[in-house]
Parts: sequence; structure tokens; C-alpha cells
Amino acid sequence: MKSELTNGTGISNKIALLLVEGARVPVRKRNTDDWIEGEIVAKRPLENGKQEFYIHYIDYNKRLDEWVNDDQLDINKIKLPQTKNSRPVSPTAMLNKVNRKRKIEDTNGYSSSHSANSDTDDSPTIVPPIVPAGPPSTGSLSQNQNTYDGLTRIKNVQQIEMGKARMTPWYFSPYPQELCSLPVIYICEFCLKYLKSSNCLKRHKLKCKLYHPPGNEIYRKNNISVFEIDGRKNKNYAQNLCLLAKLFLDHKTLYYDTDPFLFYVMTEYDQFGLHMVGYFSKEKESSEDYNVACILTLPCHQKKGYGRLLIEFSYLLSQVEGKLGSPEKPLSDLGLLSYRSYWSNAVLEALIQYLDSPTESPPSLTILELCDRLCMKKEDVISTLQHLNLIHYYKGQYIICLSNEIIDQHRKSMFRRKVRIDEKYLQWQPKDWSKRGKW
Repeated sequence: MKSELTNGTGISNKIALLLVEGARVPVRKRNTDDWIEGEIVAKRPLENGKQEFYIHYIDYNKRLDEWVNDDQLDINKIKLPQTKNSRPVSPTAMLNKVNRKRKIEDTNGYSSSHSANSDTDDSPTIVPPIVPAGPPSTGSLSQNQNTYDGLTRIKNVQQIEMGKARMTPWYFSPYPQELCSLPVIYICEFCLKYLKSSNCLKRHKLKCKLYHPPGNEIYRKNNISVFEIDGRKNKNYAQNLCLLAKLFLDHKTLYYDTDPFLFYVMTEYDQFGLHMVGYFSKEKESSEDYNVACILTLPCHQKKGYGRLLIEFSYLLSQVEGKLGSPEKPLSDLGLLSYRSYWSNAVLEALIQYLDSPTESPPSLTILELCDRLCMKKEDVISTLQHLNLIHYYKGQYIICLSNEIIDQHRKSMFRRKVRIDEKYLQWQPKDWSKRGKW
């Protein structure tokens, strides 16, 4: 009886043949006993002859994707990838098909590279996968999204160090390939220049004269400041900011063409300078009146209320412009949670203030009036009212019902908020970007 050979990974050659890109298999997550169905996105050989598999967990966000070893795979439950207009193929049927193909080739006089060893191995040779060389060095990936789709699904940066924080990226970002092979990329926290070592960063700090983001400081209260940065006038900084943001934003496709955008960077002040905690960008001219294109709070500064401050500041700018604002859709999962929380608090605060003010009896407030008070689009206000279950149909008209319990919960949550955006400290005038001379 023949013994089935393995390919050095502990997995037989026949099973390894089935572990192709697109196949689905139960995966045991690291440091847990949970088995979750995952899709094989890529695989790569290791120095010891084994293989690693890059897994995307089905119905989970891509930031949880990771490289796993073969011993974390349940190879008895492999689901092969399906093509359009094809039936699901079982692993056994696939192996039988491969064996039939080999018999036909041998009958016709053809031989494969391993036919000389057919006494000991009757399974096809496993060819090592071709590992992509890396991201393109020029241009925007959004222009060739189909070409680089497989590449951009894989995280290419292991860690970054920025100031006192070391962060693990969530997604792909097109940093230079020579840096992506390093265990850590070092980033200057003031100019956002990326460097390959801590020694390079120390030498850079001796020459870097920035202690805050470039551009105009348009807001300052206590230790919180906001800088407005023109993507055309400060192109290098804007491009570096986009590269940094792409590590934590999945849907971001802007890297190099920053001219049509403004960037608003929020900083926290200490004795060493003004350190970036987050930012949002917006188009200079938006046909849909979007007040945010991308928004990010750095992971090392999350859970501190900065995301809500950024959203609140974006609506303050819309208020000064005299427009109704809304973020670009679709929102990421974390972005939706942040905006849903802000919208809920803003709508409840406006309703409670209206109830507390002397008005006619019974009080009457339309959706459009509520939009004008909050500078929010009508669809965002309506979706928030529905999310809070405040809007009801009664006697032929829609009414808003506020219970004492909801009011008490809102007042408790607002009491915990210590930091708010104060419009008195904003020094900013909107520009008419339709005139090209303003660019």
C-alpha cells in the first residue's frame, strides 16, 4: 500500500492542491478556541518548507484578516471556490478529476516532472505561489483597482511608530516596497514623513522644524487646535497624511491627487508641540454638499471623544457656510457608529432645547426646521429619528414622541461629555472655490 507523501507542511499534496485562493475553510483564530469560516486570499512559502495562508473571515471586517499556519485550518471541511454558472465542487470530486486527467496524459505519452517518482508519489507537484512584488510606485490605485484588487486585500505594513505610539495597521497602504518589508515604519508625527529606522528618524528630527501641522490654525481652545491644510499648497504633507490614513480606512482610494481637497487636522498640545490625534477631509467643491470625505481618529487616540469632536467641527463649518452638510456614503462600520451616536445626541439636544423654550401649545416643529437647526441633511435626520424610534404616525400625521426616560438618558450622557466644540473660538471664513483663482 502506497504512503501518501506530504509537501513539508504536514498536509498531503492532494489536500494542499485544494487550498487555493478563494477556497473557504474553518479557521481557528489565534489565542482562541473559536472556529470561524474564512476565505483563503493568498498563501506564501516559509523558510522551513511550510506555508502560511492569508485568511479573510467571512462576515467580519477586513481589519481582522491575518496570516495563519496550516495547523489552524480544518482541512476536512474545505469548500472550493465557485465560478459563475458552475455547480459547487466537492474536494473528492476535484481530486478524482485530477487523477483522471493524469491517466489521460500518461496514455497519450506525456509525463510530468514527477513521473519518474511515480512509485512513491501519484499526486501532482505543488508549485509555490507567486508572491506579488508590491504596490505601484506612482499613480493612484483607484485608477487600476481591478488590477491590484488582490494585492490591496493583504496588509502590507506590519507596524508603524508615530511619536510615543506604536500601532498595528488594519488595511493595505501603498508605502514603498522597501519599507513594507521592515518590521516597523517610523513616521515623523509633525510632517508625517516616513523613514526606515529609528536612527533615520532621529536625524530627521534634527532637520525638521515643524512642531505642528502646516497650514492655518483656525481653532484653538485649551489644548485642542484644528489646522486647515490645502491639498494643493501642502502637497507632500497631504499625500503623507493620505498614506497614513489608508492604513486604517478600507474604502479610501485617494493617495496622490490631493489638489481638490482641504484637510482639517485636530491636534493636542503639550510641551513638545501639537500632536495629531485625527483629521477629516472635504472637497473644495462638492456637488452633493458633503462636508466630510474621509474622517479618522488615530487608534492610539480613540475612545477619548476626538471622533465626536471632529464630526461636531465639520457641522460647525457647514453652519458658517450656511449649508446642510452630510458625510460621503457609504460609511465604514466604525464611522457609522460614530455618526449615529453624534446624530442621536444632536437631534435629542435640539428637541429638548425646543421643548424647554417657551413656545405655543402644543409645540410644533417640522423636519425641515430641525434640519436648519442642526445643519444636517433631511435623510440623516429622518434616519436618526427612526433609529431612536421617536417618529410615529398618529391621526393622519407624523409626530415625535419623547419619553422622560430618553430625556434622562440623554442628559446623563451629555453630562459626561467634558469637551465640546465652542464656535466662539473659530477663526475661519469660507471661500468660494468655484473661482479657480482661489486654488
